[in-house]
Amino acid sequence: MSVSIVIADDHPLMLRGLSDFISSKGFNIIGSAEDGQAAYNLIIKLKPDLALLDIRMPKMTGLDVAEACFKNKIETKIVLITFDNEEDLFDKAKAFNVYGYLLKEFAVEEIETCIEHVQKGVPYFSEEIASYLNSKLNYTSSNLVEILTPTEIKVVKLLSEGITSIEISKLLQSSKRTVDKHRSNIVKKLNLKKSRNDLMLWASVNKDILKNT
Repeated sequence: MSVSIVIADDHPLMLRGLSDFISSKGFNIIGSAEDGQAAYNLIIKLKPDLALLDIRMPKMTGLDVAEACFKNKIETKIVLITFDNEEDLFDKAKAFNVYGYLLKEFAVEEIETCIEHVQKGVPYFSEEIASYLNSKLNYTSSNLVEILTPTEIKVVKLLSEGITSIEISKLLQSSKRTVDKHRSNIVKKLNLKKSRNDLMLWASVNKDILKNT
């Protein structure tokens, strides 16, 4: 049986375009709305399997709807679609048990895959967002001390302050090559992607924990 979907966006062309595209893939759109309150009312009335919601909508935002569904234990799975890639929005989305978060520029490419994941009970986030969320692992000051060496902790603390490898090498009185080796070891130990940007992102996100380490 096809997944039942309610879709909401306050831009009529975006709403129609996504609705037509999703329908063409064989999914069952049972309702659409142009504001958050109307979307929430449809969710209450129709009890769809999935609701695809724009974040920036009048009356209720997509996050407001997600929060209301979460607090009222409504089983409809929420997917947010937005141009916003602000980190605090991702955190709120996760707090309200949102099942997906798609950036609009990738929505057409990813929407079918997202719906299929959510059907199986597997959350789906655009890659850029997933990278950020995966960086927010539940590390504490105590287990970081167990995972990283004292020098690696110094390196990652300095990275969290936006200090470059060359500057770190001067501060630690070592070579840049040695600092890069420390960075590589940190990436492996924290199971991050092999990317300089991912380590910088992780260090920035976990800055408060690092200060107490």
